[in-house]
Amino acid sequence: MENSPKLIVMLTHNDKTVSNAYEIFDECKDSKAMYWGFKEEPLPLSEMKKLYKYMKECGKKTFLEVVAYTEEEGLRGAKMALECGCDILMGTMYSDLINDFCKEHGLKYMPFVGEITGRPSILKGSIEGMIKEANSYLEKGVYGFDLLGYRYVGDAYTLNKEFVSKVNAPVCIAGSINSYQRLDEVKDANPWTFTIGGAFFENKFDGSFVEQINKVCDYMETSKVEV
Repeated sequence: MENSPKLIVMLTHNDKTVSNAYEIFDECKDSKAMYWGFKEEPLPLSEMKKLYKYMKECGKKTFLEVVAYTEEEGLRGAKMALECGCDILMGTMYSDLINDFCKEHGLKYMPFVGEITGRPSILKGSIEGMIKEANSYLEKGVYGFDLLGYRYVGDAYTLNKEFVSKVNAPVCIAGSINSYQRLDEVKDANPWTFTIGGAFFENKFDGSFVEQINKVCDYMETSKVEV
């Protein structure tokens, strides 16, 4: 299937980076996944930089997802992403200050949309409102969006489909993709990327970590199915 959604492997569980993230990446670096990332907590910055450096040496595209709801925390996360040499900053509630920082330093910015609380995050808000919000940020030059589709308290399937079709930018559907049914729904929505972290740690796709990654990558390349 051409232009199928690409997996971002997140070395995270319950919205926090796992302590053995470096070791897991080392074991899985030759898997079919080319996009890798983790969260801004709780690894020390020195360990984050070491892991991102290794990912880049292995030819991977790198993501830092920042679960932050204040401008101060979000800007701290953006500075962290820059210092780590990360390709794309995901997350944070949108802020002009963060957006300007990312543009100034050539960092691609994919903020959250909607009303988000908690960690693991919960998403609220109207679908129409989130689309309108996203399009207003596009006018300010953001790269794309981090859509917490399956953390939505409403109809996640409809949100994902509507958002991807009406927002002309890269969209990552992030969080709680933990079944083949949801993979089918992601294929149907056809975003740029999607994340899986916790589901791999919970063995939702049945196998070793690297086997699960390859199963998901292979599955996403098969023909679309009706959902």
